[in-house]
Amino acid sequence: MTLRTDPLRVALAQLNATVGDIEGNARKIRDSIARARDEGAQLVVLPELALSGYPPEDLLLKTSFVDAVGEALRDVAGEARDIVALVGFPERRDDVYNAAAVLADGKVAAVYHKVYLPNYGVFDEQRYFQAGTDAALFELNGVAIGLTICEDIWEPGPPATTAALSGAQVIVNLSASPYHAGKPLEREEMLVQRARDNLATVVFCNLVGGQDELVFDGCSSVVDQDGEVLARAPQFEEALIVCGIDPGAAVAARLRDARHRNAVRRERESDSPPARTLASVSVPAPGSVEVGGPVAEPMDEDREIYSALVTGLRDYVDKNGFEHVVLALSGGIDSALAALIAVAALGPERVTCVSMPSPYSSEGTRADARAIAQNLGAELLELPIDGLMKVYDGVLEAAFDGREPDITEENLQARMRGNIVMALSNKFGWLVLTTGNKSEMSVGYATLYGDMAGGFGVLKDVFKGRVYRLVRWRNEQEGRELVPASVLERPPSAELRYEQRDDESLPAYEVLDAILAAYVEEDLDADQIVREGHDREDVERVIRMVDLAEYKRRQAPPGIKISTRAFGRDRRLPITNRFGR
Repeated sequence: MTLRTDPLRVALAQLNATVGDIEGNARKIRDSIARARDEGAQLVVLPELALSGYPPEDLLLKTSFVDAVGEALRDVAGEARDIVALVGFPERRDDVYNAAAVLADGKVAAVYHKVYLPNYGVFDEQRYFQAGTDAALFELNGVAIGLTICEDIWEPGPPATTAALSGAQVIVNLSASPYHAGKPLEREEMLVQRARDNLATVVFCNLVGGQDELVFDGCSSVVDQDGEVLARAPQFEEALIVCGIDPGAAVAARLRDARHRNAVRRERESDSPPARTLASVSVPAPGSVEVGGPVAEPMDEDREIYSALVTGLRDYVDKNGFEHVVLALSGGIDSALAALIAVAALGPERVTCVSMPSPYSSEGTRADARAIAQNLGAELLELPIDGLMKVYDGVLEAAFDGREPDITEENLQARMRGNIVMALSNKFGWLVLTTGNKSEMSVGYATLYGDMAGGFGVLKDVFKGRVYRLVRWRNEQEGRELVPASVLERPPSAELRYEQRDDESLPAYEVLDAILAAYVEEDLDADQIVREGHDREDVERVIRMVDLAEYKRRQAPPGIKISTRAFGRDRRLPITNRFGR
């Protein structure tokens, strides 16, 4: 292989695909190819499974679905003239493969199959796909370009190294890499390392947008052989960026740095096959190409998490066809943050807040609920539940005769409120947003068919301490108190009895959150958590509460994943479980 060193102009089409919307996804892909060509790109890279959406889950078990994607791919290929497009799609052959199509000259010129199928955390790809076996590359105007899909490049060895040792100057990665806090930086550090190790330019194109509980942050990038970031797309928004790359720089770097010569020699002497060259294609060469492209600034942690929550909610609502949402606004910190996110995602005209005070609700929380709704410009309905409480007391009086009021009556109030918001949902077709946070969901400090009643959990994966931090951050960004200071300063309370405080039922939230992070997200046992400096009694109490609440969490609505270990898709434990902690 004689390697050409002509510069290339590469476009990264960071798309927000919708699972199952083959026609809509195909339209976005065609538009991206046309736009990239108009901007002078020779190659346009799209995300993993961009044509089907990711993850398609059991849709992949339907041959009609996979075949419909294949038909759409052939139609999309017609747009690939005077440009090469790399498009992710599921391919049905002897089995179903997670694949990348090389589209050129109006047809499907070649197909690469993903080698590493992740089967951990939120991933379940071995359930659906057969694994590819070979590293592969294609030549574009004589430049060797290695093909990888998502997990393929997270592995430090083949197929990326095989492609590089076989001459690839550029390694392209089509990805659907789900977000968690800190993931963009972790991922870019990995890409920098792969580029340096392989002495190749790495071109990474990631999916963006929300899909059920997952959020994809985009942040597509190009990293050169020295580990310098040449281009970076913005986070949490669709974008098409164009970057000039110099394949000759990788060739020159390999001449100066002979580390790979021994590896190439060993590869030739072994039985390992080199990367297959799937196709050789040519497109019109550009004029002068300036190396580099736009480099978006990464977000700070609070903005990143807030943006993920906004993106996840907006796409869940819009992709599922809801016009409006409703949430219970108590005047507390959790519902305040949920309302902030809902208005940011959808606009105030699509959000209705409902205040449902009881005799135990303080005038302070009532006033704060009114202030928050007014500050956000959202509709507020005030529907007191005093009368309902009296009706329930009368209905149950005989059955409860001789028994003192307890948590039963407290939960009844939550269920009355749940009935009210669900009634509004039924009457007007609104989606109910639940406002419980991860701290409460972890230990079961929530009421089934009460505050857990709804269609989507905005804060399901957000610990209580983070809730406070995000509200303070949002107020600072606005330059005024969207959420009154009293909400941030008031001791948290469910207000289901007089002078109730959360810390009467739970450890202080700063203690609780630290124990939960260790137990839920890091899978540490009681002894390990105690060695981190926590009180044993607190640790054992919290662990017991978490374990006992598993049945509740199974009945909770889906919610946005922002952590490394979210309930639902990530952390899956049996309800019936006698393992001692």
